[in-house]
Amino acid sequence: MAHRETMTSRQRVLKALHHETPDRVPIDLGGFQTGIHRGAYVQLLDYLGMRDEVTILDPVQQLARPCEELLEQFHVDIRYVIAHGPESFHGGIEQNTREGRLWHDLKDEFGVVWSMPDDQPLYMDISHHPLAGATLADLADYPFPKGDDPTRFTGLREQAQMLRRETPYALSTGIGGVVYEICWYLRGLERWFMDMIENPAFCEALLDRTLAFWLGYYTEFLREVGDLVDVVMIGDDIGCQSGPLFSPEFYRRVVKPRQKRLVQHIKSLTPAKIWYHTCGSVRQLIPDLLDNGIDILNPIQISAADMDPRDLKAAFGHKLVFWGGGIDTQKVLSFAGPEEVREHVRRNLEAFKPGGGYVFNSVHNIQAGVPPENITALFAAAHTHGFY
Repeated sequence: MAHRETMTSRQRVLKALHHETPDRVPIDLGGFQTGIHRGAYVQLLDYLGMRDEVTILDPVQQLARPCEELLEQFHVDIRYVIAHGPESFHGGIEQNTREGRLWHDLKDEFGVVWSMPDDQPLYMDISHHPLAGATLADLADYPFPKGDDPTRFTGLREQAQMLRRETPYALSTGIGGVVYEICWYLRGLERWFMDMIENPAFCEALLDRTLAFWLGYYTEFLREVGDLVDVVMIGDDIGCQSGPLFSPEFYRRVVKPRQKRLVQHIKSLTPAKIWYHTCGSVRQLIPDLLDNGIDILNPIQISAADMDPRDLKAAFGHKLVFWGGGIDTQKVLSFAGPEEVREHVRRNLEAFKPGGGYVFNSVHNIQAGVPPENITALFAAAHTHGFY
């Protein structure tokens, strides 16, 4: 017997976020960690016979902005409210030739340079860490951007009001609150990991600067739309395939207090739920994240150690919403066939969906090269098997 939807998308999402049972599991696609690479998107449009002028949502990850026709076909329940750069920042991609190879270079507001080769246009890697050689004294003079620059948010409230007034969807912010990761973007990962042991005072000073940026940013952002959005997305990768990315002791002593301050600041400005993104095996840090005040965890990397869906649901499902984990993107989505994709989705939904507290998405973004047949099977199975 065919299932019938009885809720609007926003009603469905809010039920799930409050650990109540909606008519079906909400579905997400189109965010900065829940999106689709432009290469996969172009192939998918061709496969489905859809037409869209492809626009890039995120140049670093090379994510496309999915068209409304596709989102509706895949029963996607979330739409995004996104700020922009300040008027004083004139970013953009430059083309430069180095050693006979054409590169696309992007300098962000913090001075980090991201580069992608023209002959392998998959995503951008960091090619310049501006604080690689900096001392603690140098930090005071480094020109950090102003998070609370009001020109970032022009038109934001109008955008959110239109979506709330004219559509039935739940509203989420784009990703932000990247307190930890921006530090190693600026410093370089190897140098930063050495700093954590040799120069923790530098780490704390730099974390304080990135925290100040995000405190200012969310003060102004949520002044505009805190009453309109349902989810605020923040994140820092703190896990790898086998466990925490760095010492849990350093996390708890140095990183966690800054993250907690940001989460509690956001909560003081909006009733929206706080969504936190970290890849990898983070089971042992979930109690810390809950103590920080997060409500939602993404992307639930089920292929990493200690990240079994049933175990996670049993241990934390009564107080933590899981958003993601719908399919193993490292092996299954990219390399299996549609039938295995459908079966994988069915099994994961059985684990995650009881009692609400779950929003469906793949583990992180859909990458270039994923067969369109698998993508359509993914979302068809999520809709079919997501009903309660």
